[in-house]
Amino acid sequence: MTAKTPHPGDLEPIETASRDELEALQLSRLQWTLERVYRNVPHYRQAFDAAGVKPGDVKSLADLAKLPFTTKADLRDNYPFRMFAVPREEVVRIHASSGTTGKPTVVGYTARDIGTWADVMARSIRAAGGRAGDVVHVAYGYGLFTGGLGAHYGAERLGCTVIPMSGGQTEKQVQLIRDFRPDIIMVTPSYMLAIAEEMQRQGMDLRSTSLSIGIFGAEPWTPNMRAKIESLLAMDAIDIYGLSEVIGPGVAQECIETKDGLTVWEDHFYPEIVDPETGQALPDGERGELVFTSLTKEAMPVIRYRTRDLTRLLPGTARTMRRIEKISGRSDDMMIIRGVNVFPTQIEELILRDPALAPHYQVEITRPKNLDELAINVERAPDAGSADAEAAGKRLAEHVKSLIGVTAAVHVKPPGGIERSLGKARRVVDKRALA
Repeated sequence: MTAKTPHPGDLEPIETASRDELEALQLSRLQWTLERVYRNVPHYRQAFDAAGVKPGDVKSLADLAKLPFTTKADLRDNYPFRMFAVPREEVVRIHASSGTTGKPTVVGYTARDIGTWADVMARSIRAAGGRAGDVVHVAYGYGLFTGGLGAHYGAERLGCTVIPMSGGQTEKQVQLIRDFRPDIIMVTPSYMLAIAEEMQRQGMDLRSTSLSIGIFGAEPWTPNMRAKIESLLAMDAIDIYGLSEVIGPGVAQECIETKDGLTVWEDHFYPEIVDPETGQALPDGERGELVFTSLTKEAMPVIRYRTRDLTRLLPGTARTMRRIEKISGRSDDMMIIRGVNVFPTQIEELILRDPALAPHYQVEITRPKNLDELAINVERAPDAGSADAEAAGKRLAEHVKSLIGVTAAVHVKPPGGIERSLGKARRVVDKRALA
């Protein structure tokens, strides 16, 4: 399809600066950040000292590999405010993760950090095709989750009209899309599908809505999911990447004119790829775990933060800055089923290949009699009959066995049989710990 705004618009000079200019800026900002965290954050001072490294030892970007990693466990161990590099009184905003696996990870922002976040989000929305004057429907959750407010501030900074809908109330989502006629929607891809279902239930023509751009993030999604959304809704489906520990959404953004991976805003966030097992830095082009060092954050800089997201670094195309491939999964979301590594995105790819199956699924892992068992619960497509669904379930089980290497019991449910996501989809239910 033809994008509404395939041209890049007016870029900031740094987006097209030479690599030499960009790397000089990165090194200067990195050295500033390292001095600040060593001076103001006891965790980093102790970690650097234990590694035998001082900030002054980092004289090139390659020297960053001498420094220790920061992990989510480090953030939780310093809960709530001990990772801050400024007095708490200078922190104007606090966000936090859901804390479903323990204490939440807390992130603080100074007023300047909020401005930086708005800037990179405005840059991201523009790279996705948004322009001043567009109407942006934000269906990411507002609150401690960074998605809603990050999208909101960025859209306002760009000069857009914002509909701060937040997540949930799917019928109302559809009503506002129909009545307010937004140009852009910002939401998780799984919830976009739930909104599309509700549009169909209300008798709307999905391909004639006002929406021309969807900016989707907060969960891994596949190229097949992009094709599904674009086919259903006649919109450009554009990827955005971020994480609360680094700043929130707006760390990297896919450009509408190329749709070839996410451009990392390297003037603010320095990316590395490391081997997930050894931690050794890998060259550009090799697949591994994504690691970020913030370069401009004041309240809570992070040094070599292990995201657990799996991807690879690629040369820039639409911008000078390097790209990351679409996230293929997470090292900590990886399921190990009888010794085989399995990612939910691998299963999603196989489901989306089959027109008799709908893109709504959940994977369940159990361990009866001390052996792992994998079950895939998936819906049949609304226009597929029972016989078609039964055949599709058999095909999916065969493909999972032949292409991924594990045996799975596939249960094809009727439309509506899988619980709908109102935000991030819960793709894996691991019941082994309950056995």
